[in-house]
Amino acid sequence: MPVRHGNEGQRTAGRRAGGGGYSSGTGRGHPGLTGCVTSRHHRFPHDRSKQMSPTVLAGILVVIALGFGFFNGMHDSASIVATAISSRAISPRRVLVLTALCEFVGPLIFGVSVATTVGDKVVAANTITIAVTLAALLAAIIWNIIGILLGIPASSSHALLGGILGAAVFGYGVSIVKMEGLITVLISLFVSPLLGLIGGYIMMKLFLFLARGASPKINHWLKRAQILTTAGLALSHGANDAQKTMGVITMGLVATGLLPSFQVPTWVILAAGSAIALGTYTGGWNVIKTLGAKFYKVRPMHAFTSQVTSGLIIMAASILGGPVSTTQVVSSSIMGAGSGQRISQVRWKVGRDILIAWVLTIPVTAVLAALLYMPISLLVRAP
Repeated sequence: MPVRHGNEGQRTAGRRAGGGGYSSGTGRGHPGLTGCVTSRHHRFPHDRSKQMSPTVLAGILVVIALGFGFFNGMHDSASIVATAISSRAISPRRVLVLTALCEFVGPLIFGVSVATTVGDKVVAANTITIAVTLAALLAAIIWNIIGILLGIPASSSHALLGGILGAAVFGYGVSIVKMEGLITVLISLFVSPLLGLIGGYIMMKLFLFLARGASPKINHWLKRAQILTTAGLALSHGANDAQKTMGVITMGLVATGLLPSFQVPTWVILAAGSAIALGTYTGGWNVIKTLGAKFYKVRPMHAFTSQVTSGLIIMAASILGGPVSTTQVVSSSIMGAGSGQRISQVRWKVGRDILIAWVLTIPVTAVLAALLYMPISLLVRAP
């Protein structure tokens, strides 16, 4: 794939598939870039009169990105509240209100390191254009809706990553992938569920050892404690997942030239937190049933150990800037907690079905985003 430098590279950037469209490849988004990546596709006519303004494009992207945040919250709220509801620690509506508030506060506390990873470390910055971002978001939203309707706790994080890779690679080729950053993200996404499974198992064994001989009243105190663990898990989820919405919005603002560099504005943090909080309050009830009942009959001790394990893993990832899938971590920790008490009680077939959905998420959303990329490019006249 040719890389051009100097004035020639800038002229090429202005002529890219969008006919001079709005992308960080023009040099406005990333002044330090001396070249650009040339699209593999046929260029559109150089006719600015038919292009949308940067402000309109950014507005469309922000609305769709907040829609992704909403469905992310709606889908992933199941991961946070399922065990608390199944163990009857707190009523469904109350726990959703609590969770929504914590989801909003999370990104305000833990910063934007995950957003930077999502938006700036997976593919070359000058290929993150409006069309790439919109295609990635729409593919992830479609997959999230499918997961909600079918009751499958698929990963929003995997869906967004697959969408970004699919659209960017289709438009610019494999060479634009930042392999070091991609490997780091994949390790974070795929190792965290294993930590959830192992951590849930160990935490349950430790709990059973410490609580041996305890009276049944311990369940009462565990239910009380679940209010705190649910709040902590919601904080960590908001910190990690809201940042993904922040990342794609900021990508779009840089691509349209409305931001000079990848720095997340305060209003983006507040908007992303609000979207995921509202989606969380709405709740994905089909997924809640899957996580809360279909693995096995969740009791207070399972819920408590699972939430502690998940919260610690996700919070650590948020601080370190590693994007993780809350759905995967919680699901695996539930299985770990159940097998820590008795392996035979876990319905492993349900876990197998969820695993298949996880494996399919990245390739399916990558293909979806690739299919969406060309019509979106034609519509917005920007690659």
